[in-house]
Formats: sequence, structure tokens, C-alpha cells
Amino acid sequence: MATSLLLLLPRGRRRLPLLAAACLGAFTAQAQPEPIKFGQVDKADLTAAPFVGDSAATAVVLCDFGRSRMEGHGSGLQVVFERVTRIKILRKAGFDNATVEIPLYHRDENQEKVSNLRGFTYNLVNGAVEKTRLEAAGAFLEKRTPTTNIQKFTLPNVREGSVIEYAYTLRSDFLFNFQDWTFQRDVPVRWSEYRVSIPAFYKYKIIYQGNQKFDTDVAKTGVVGLTVDNKIPSGGGVAAGTTSGTLGITAPTEEHQWVLKNLPAFREEPFMTTYRDYVPRLDFELVGEQWNDSDYHDLSGTWATNNATLLADEDFGGRLSRSGPLKEQAQALATQYPTVVERTAAVRELVMAALRYNGQNRCYAQEPLRKAYDARQGSVADVNLLLIAALREAGIEAHPLLLSTRDHGRVSKEFLLLERFNYVVAVVPLADGRDLLVDATEPLLPCGVLPERCLNGAGRLIAKKEADGRWIDLAPSQRQVRFQQVSLALDAQGGLSGKVHDERGGYAAAHARAALASQGEKKYLAGLLQRHEGWAVPKLTVGQAETVDKPLTLDYEFRQPAPDNAPTGPLYLSPLSEFGPGQNPFRHEDRNFAVDFGMPQEETLMVTLTLPAGYELASVPKPAVVEMPDGGGRFLYSVTSTAPGVVQLTSRLNLRKPVYTAAEYTSLRELYTQLMAHQAEKLVIQKKAGG
Repeated sequence: MATSLLLLLPRGRRRLPLLAAACLGAFTAQAQPEPIKFGQVDKADLTAAPFVGDSAATAVVLCDFGRSRMEGHGSGLQVVFERVTRIKILRKAGFDNATVEIPLYHRDENQEKVSNLRGFTYNLVNGAVEKTRLEAAGAFLEKRTPTTNIQKFTLPNVREGSVIEYAYTLRSDFLFNFQDWTFQRDVPVRWSEYRVSIPAFYKYKIIYQGNQKFDTDVAKTGVVGLTVDNKIPSGGGVAAGTTSGTLGITAPTEEHQWVLKNLPAFREEPFMTTYRDYVPRLDFELVGEQWNDSDYHDLSGTWATNNATLLADEDFGGRLSRSGPLKEQAQALATQYPTVVERTAAVRELVMAALRYNGQNRCYAQEPLRKAYDARQGSVADVNLLLIAALREAGIEAHPLLLSTRDHGRVSKEFLLLERFNYVVAVVPLADGRDLLVDATEPLLPCGVLPERCLNGAGRLIAKKEADGRWIDLAPSQRQVRFQQVSLALDAQGGLSGKVHDERGGYAAAHARAALASQGEKKYLAGLLQRHEGWAVPKLTVGQAETVDKPLTLDYEFRQPAPDNAPTGPLYLSPLSEFGPGQNPFRHEDRNFAVDFGMPQEETLMVTLTLPAGYELASVPKPAVVEMPDGGGRFLYSVTSTAPGVVQLTSRLNLRKPVYTAAEYTSLRELYTQLMAHQAEKLVIQKKAGG
């Protein structure tokens, strides 16, 4: 089974410091009033008046309130998390807010459980409030991953104008899995509040992600009373007469209250990873136990312990410790390909021919690799652990590298939890000190190029020698490159004809090859022509479609007939606009988080325009060069007459960084604004004087 970095503490290690003994039930220090009471809905919220200012929203979270504390459970403690959420539904597009998913972690015999689940949908019918209860049949458990189940439910009778609310309690024996909290959603949030009470003998690192200043941020000390089974060994500081039964103890607590109000809906933007990387949120990591003043146990873990945990795990290190199903073929490649790079590429081809990636991302291979091999498909763990095993059998040093995909979220080096990772690739150290990162899930990419989904910060190398483990930058080894060379001929009636050579390299080639493979040439051509109204393209020729280490080429001829009403005066034409991006991807004036392309970008567009006989440009547009600060990017535009009746137009965009910070957004947006303006600039083509 896959295991976590921070294991559930054995009963012997979960004994509690007897800071004060008494026969007490659970209690905490005096708290602020709760911001919401389940079942007490304001009738005004069922009308439209309070939501006039939310006309663009599909729903509004009226209040989202959660709190976590600890209670005695057996001879130790468990985390108790309670939540109450109330949401106003404004439109049908907001109905998905009525479906709720609660992740529940489980391992071996232990599992998190939901209790006291309840919910109502409120509607205003003929001036009266109608309540529809969430029935037990509306909730079910879904298995999502080897360690995660999903408690799922949908509130009934939801309409436009409904108010829904739900509440539940989640109990967990996994003290390392203290509930995190996300304040912002994809709809406006009027009030989001999280409170925690942590006994002083447990130490958590609390990390806040976000730029918003809390409306309420209170930290204080309190006291809690806990009742546990008395199984403390003698000599543990227990008073005489408390060697059996239950035991009441009191302990100081660390109390927190965080509130954010009136949060706007999180706005999805182009070129971003998952929204979870950007919304304000709180994360908790268990780092220690303090039994008494002189007895502190560090639970934060290290990558040395992570290495040991992973290599001892049957679903990870165990899959690499025995012979794989490709052993004989891999060994034969050792003599056929003497260099490490060539042999690595050959082993990768061997694995891709034997096993197809099924789209499932995980770090652990749940079944023996032979089973996935026989099925000819498997998860990324099946594919790339088989790759690592085959590389080793071919005589190549190879190590697993853990990472988190872009849609899974960035990995913080401050957190050492293995659950933060969901993907594994191979690392082959080269003689010159470089690392070759190898993935066998994407046949449309050359060896040594990671899929775009993997370009997400840094990954962690897991080595047999603990000292060799390290972080590796997931910097892309290739760019996204597109080069278009277009020859156009304009006739006196305004008709166009021409030839296009479209060359795509790096990740742009992979995107095009994937589209061609899934759509076929005919459908792909139809999509290509959607933006070129009235074009006739008799034939499209695709070059180097199967040669993944070279650019993909598209060559075609086209004709655009003259308009029905032939112009009698000057002709107006924007040749670049037909082949540029079409629209500025950065529509908003501001952006609060980074622009993450994943890789550098380079786009070159060169158009040679032949004018009709007897015509010339009325004026030649001025050239432009737009530079971003610190050499981060550059746009170049020029129009020149290379010969009588021939005009050369050039547009070059070079974005040298894979990621641009929020502070760089304004200059990046301006770069694209200038590009769009110049590509849309119309040439005025008139008859020559005396012509």
C-alpha cells in the first residue's frame, strides 16, 4: 500500500501529557459567536433584492464556516472538523454548487468518516418558505484513489433563487491530515471563516497562501478538557488510582480565528495551473509532539525518511526491486546502443511499444508491473516505473523523480507530505552533470522532453542513497515554436490567392500532432480554416508527422474570391491578421497571479504580398520594436517594399521566460496589445498616379 510521510502514530506513541488530571468532558475557551446557525435562513435571502450587485454571478456563498478541534478517542486523539455552508443559487449555471464532494483519507484499517450530515434547500413559494430535506439516499461514497474516498451528495429541489445549506462533521484519526481551508471560490463569497483549536502538545506549521489581508485574524491561548482511555504505562506521571478506565485531562490550546469577507469570484485566466495555486488558503503540517518541557518529538520528517518510506513501499520501491517483464529486451539494447542517451531513447521506445498510458496519474503502482504489461496499459506509475526498471536492466543508472502535475497544484518545499505528488518520471544522470528527464507516456514527444502537464516547478529525486536525493528544476527542455511563411497575391478586384508554409516545433509540434492523430487530416483542416472565411483549400500536405524530434510542417495553397461588389477605389488589407493569434489572451487590465506558459514562446510570421499591376502602397507603416523589462520578451514588426509591387511584412514575438510574475503582467499585456494592433493595421493599396 502507498504510505504517507507522517504515519498514524502507534498507540504507545500517542499517549498524552498529563498537564492536569480531572474528570472532565471536552470543553474549550470562550469563543466568539458563530457566524451562521444551521436552519436559520433569512427570508430576505430568498428574494432577489439582496443580490442585485451580483448580477454577473451564478451563485453567492452567503457563509462558509468551519472549525477543527481535537477530542479524545481511545487512548489518543482524533481531529474533529465541522462545517456549515449556505449558498444562494442565482442561475441554472450555479446548480453545480448543490453537488458537494468531501474527500476522506483512508489507509489500512483506519479511515476518515462523515457523520451528522444534513442539508436543506429553501425556496420561496407563494410568499412562504418551503424546505426540502437532504435524504440519506442522496449521499453516497465513491472510491477515487487508493487512499481517498469521496463522500458525495446533491441537495434536492434546487431552482433559480433557492438557498441551499449543508452541514457535517468529519472525524479523523490521522493527526497529520488536519483539515486545510480554502476561502475563495469560483463564485462570490460574502463570509468565509475558519477556527482551529490545537492542544499545545501538538505542533503544526500553518502556512497562509494569499495576498488578501484577513478581516479577522485572532490568535490566543485557551484550554481544553479531554477524556481518553487510561492506557498510559506506569511511570508516565499518572496519579495513583488512575491505572484503568478513562482519564480526564486538561491542556492549554492554541486558538485561531480567520475571516475573509466579500471575496469576488475567482477569475479563471489563460495560462495558469490549477486555481488551488492562487486562491487564499490555509495549509497545516504536523511537525512535532510536545509531551512535556523536556520531551519533544520532531514529526516534520525529512527527505531521508521519505526515501526510506518509498523504497520500502511494495507499490513503489518494491516494483523496482525485482525483474521486470522487459528484462531480456532491455539487456539486448545495451550492446546495440553504446551511448547512454541513445540507449535511453531506445528503452523508452521499448516501453511505449509495450505499455500505453491510460491517463491516470499517481506515484504508486497498485499492481505488479507484469499485470499492467499484460493488459498493455496502465497509470503513469505503471508506465514510468517499468521504464526505470528497464533502464536499469539496460545498464543505465536511473532514479524516480516525484512531481505534481499542473492541474494537481504546485509543490511547496516547506511541506514534505508525499500526498502533494501525483506523478513519477525517470531521471538519468549524464556524464556532463546534466539530468535527462524521461517520460514514456507521450509518444508524440521526443526522448528527454517532459509532457506539458509536468512543467510545474520542481520535482524530488528519490535515490537509493539518501544523500543523493535532491530537488530538480522542471525547466522545459524545448520551447513552443511556430514559423509561418506566406506568399500572397492580390488582384485588382480584391481577391487573394497564395501558399502557406506552417512549421511547428517543440511543444507546438506536439499539440499539432496530437490534434492530427485524434481528428484526422480532414477534420483538422476544417478546424484550421474556421477563422479564414471564404477560403478554398484544395489540399493540405503534412510533413514529418511521425518524426517527433523534428518540426511538423503544414503546406497548403488557398484562394479567397473577390467580394461581390468589387472596390472602385483603394484596396484595404491586413495580411498579418489572418495568421496571428486572433485575439489578445490577456483581456483584463489586472491579474493577481503569475502567467504560467510552461515554456518559452517564439512565433514568427513572414508574409510576402504581391500587389496588382499598377498598384502601390499609399504609405509604408512605421516599424515597431516593443521590449519587456529585463529582456523578458520582445515584439518586432516591420513592413518593407522589397521590389516594385512586392511588400514584405514581418511579425516576431519572443517570450523568453516560461513564467511571468503578476508584477510583469502589465508589460506582458502591453506587448500583446501592440502585437494585435500592428497585425491588424490595414495596408492602403492604391493605383499608381497616372496608372
